[in-house]
Amino acid sequence: MPFNNDPIPVTILSGSLGAGKTTTLNHILSSEQELNAAILVNDMGEVNVDADLVERESDLTQNDDEIIELSNGCICCRLRGDMLDEVGRLAEERDFEYLLVESSGISEPIPVAQTFARGFEDAEFDPTGVYELDTMVSVVDAHSFWQGFDSGQVLTDDEMEPQGNRVPEEALMDQIEFCDVLLLNKCDLVPDDELEEMEAVLKTLQPRAKIIRTEHGAVDPEEILNTGRFDFEEASQSAGWKRELQHGHHHESAADEHGVTSFVFDADRPFHPERIARLFADLPDGIVRAKGFFWSAGREDIAMGLDKAGQSVRAGPKGTWIATLPKAQQERYFTARPGIKEDWDDQWGDRGSELVFIGREFDQETLTERLEDCVLSDAEMEEDWNEYPDPFTADEQRELALADD
Repeated sequence: MPFNNDPIPVTILSGSLGAGKTTTLNHILSSEQELNAAILVNDMGEVNVDADLVERESDLTQNDDEIIELSNGCICCRLRGDMLDEVGRLAEERDFEYLLVESSGISEPIPVAQTFARGFEDAEFDPTGVYELDTMVSVVDAHSFWQGFDSGQVLTDDEMEPQGNRVPEEALMDQIEFCDVLLLNKCDLVPDDELEEMEAVLKTLQPRAKIIRTEHGAVDPEEILNTGRFDFEEASQSAGWKRELQHGHHHESAADEHGVTSFVFDADRPFHPERIARLFADLPDGIVRAKGFFWSAGREDIAMGLDKAGQSVRAGPKGTWIATLPKAQQERYFTARPGIKEDWDDQWGDRGSELVFIGREFDQETLTERLEDCVLSDAEMEEDWNEYPDPFTADEQRELALADD
């Protein structure tokens, strides 16, 4: 092979267990397009079943396109160094033109993307300049997605333990919110009218991604190879809840037509901790995504975070109020983000609440009224908040609601 010093393009496939990542990968490898690729397959199990399927079903051999197996862990965390060791070895040999990566079903896409785009401090090999991340692809099981978010059923294999405290629905939401191309697979199992509603929800969750319907993982290779779509900063800020916080209501007519709505709730007073905890545990079924920070009375030292994905609702300590920082640090924030100073309260600083809710067919007016009822009244503002019971005492965000069995 002639010497080539150009960066090696990389496409990364993410998606929940059973969504069809391996089927999609095999379709690409068996297509008529000539593709001299190396393939890295990550599986949580001790035996990498997906790698076996890729090699068997696509007729690849170790003398042809090389298949690298990384098992018993995720390339977004414990196997990041192992992954870089392998792609570094491949780069030294340089006998391929494209790298395809299939991550495990519970991998978070952002750390994997960071590894290729910015390297990893604990690894000897630096991929920047050698590899170039071209496309982040997320594969969504259309049938399981709609069942899971509509009825509360578990979205991925309930026998698979998530890494750390991540639950499968949160991992799936990460995959949806951070991608360039979203493959809505197994569309043959879902009626067309429901597919249209699902696309409206997905477009609201991730406005930037190109959504492509597929059956049995069959996608045109040109849609996910050499697209030049990836931009780390743009992808990091493209989640629907972030856009809602930054720009306000921006729905397209298709989303509105299918009853997909979102809104931001702001408050400059704290929530009563018990009342807001009860509300978070009883959010409307139609809420698909909720995200943001809030002020819980009695916890003036720390900002609380809310994270709802499907039927999973987590709330608890999340960050630091700027008002608690030394004056010099506060001034640096004011310089970098002048808008903070404009909303600064003389007594409470930046403490407050800003929550985004995204969903379909839910009563926004009623939810707003319920949220307002959780805000402290004039009389409560004069009480000793330290006497309030605190439901948000755990170090990690507390799980307030889980999908039904």
